[in-house]
Amino acid sequence: MNLMLKELSSKLKDAVEKISRLGVVDREDIEAAIKDMQRALLSADVDVSLVFSLSEQIRKKAFGEIPAGLSRKEHVIKSVYDELVKILGERKSEIELKPKKILLCGLFGSGKTSTAAKLARFYQKHGMKPFLICCDTVRPAAFEQLQQLAFKIDVSFYGEKGEDDSSKVLKNALKKAHGDVIIVDSSGRNALEDDMIKEIKKLNSILNSDEKILVIPSDIGQAARQQAEAFHKALGITDVIVTKLDATAKGGGALTACYETGSKVKFIAVGETTEDLNVYDPEKFVARLLGFPDLESLLEKAKENLDEKKAEKIIKGEFDIEDFYSQIEGMQKMGPMTGILDSMGLGRLTKKADFSKQEEKMKKWKYIIQSMAKKEKVNPEIINSSRARRIAKGSGCNESEVRELISNYSKAKKMMKNISPGKLKRGGFSHLFRQMGM
Repeated sequence: MNLMLKELSSKLKDAVEKISRLGVVDREDIEAAIKDMQRALLSADVDVSLVFSLSEQIRKKAFGEIPAGLSRKEHVIKSVYDELVKILGERKSEIELKPKKILLCGLFGSGKTSTAAKLARFYQKHGMKPFLICCDTVRPAAFEQLQQLAFKIDVSFYGEKGEDDSSKVLKNALKKAHGDVIIVDSSGRNALEDDMIKEIKKLNSILNSDEKILVIPSDIGQAARQQAEAFHKALGITDVIVTKLDATAKGGGALTACYETGSKVKFIAVGETTEDLNVYDPEKFVARLLGFPDLESLLEKAKENLDEKKAEKIIKGEFDIEDFYSQIEGMQKMGPMTGILDSMGLGRLTKKADFSKQEEKMKKWKYIIQSMAKKEKVNPEIINSSRARRIAKGSGCNESEVRELISNYSKAKKMMKNISPGKLKRGGFSHLFRQMGM
């Protein structure tokens, strides 16, 4: 979980857990929880008036009529969830997977160029063919950066190094553009000056953009409101991408400020790689903040990164050590283990485990498996002391690390044979992680 989520989520979870642990919820308890939430939201740079408006709405709902089938405690927790969703965007934007032309705009330092590549990678993963165009003729390194990123993700690219006229670059690019999604990276400035407005308006006219997306860094907090309003007035932006949510505690301010202006946050960037762009879904976002499971997102990531046939073998406990490792590799592509546990509603486990050490071990396991003979991979139980020494020497690891891999493989196989899907849903996952020393 990124910095913004960690700090805000921890405080909000504590407030909600105080309520959930109570036998009877009275006015004093609710007021205490509201104060805890106020402190959490203000520390995330959410506007004061918005925080107090949210607080008042929670009070009204908490002491109002309780819907049938809910206890007051459940009603209060649902009210907290509903009101947070409301101020953080309400509903997610629709992502249309059809041919389109996208113009990205934003000031210096917003992460616009790397976001262009992340957006291209997003559409590429959904079966489309992006075409990246560098029209940032102001920042010297923009051309090289976007060119390198395009090469890395195997996406078509066009730019003209040394050309100062962005309109000329775009006209030439459109003559050669091919693919489903054309993404244009425009020049930034330190402020929304007249020359920048003229430039992006001209680019928009040439491109005839379907989407005009403003890229805003979350570390500017509430100042996102002024930026969103200014760009919307100048260009009529259709959507917003909020970046750097992994590196600041002020993300709440940026997200709520965008919503207040009527600017829809479409994506959030939560890391530095081209994979770190997520569709922004306020409901799922708040669910994660409060520690509720987000199994739907986890399954979506699993489909992208895990081999379905091998996954079935894992679930049935009918897998060899190579199958075992390939699924671990797939899980690593889904992101850090802490994030996976958060999605499963098991975030509290991350306080008890050092996953960085476990992930380091997994890197060594690959070399250990590569050093095994074919029959040892199929049946690791035959690995005795002499075989372990040979494998350790071939992999550059210790014998103890070889034995630890075999032990974890055996435990996982035994656990998967003994745990039914129902038990997994009721917390078997946490037992599985504990059994594997995690």
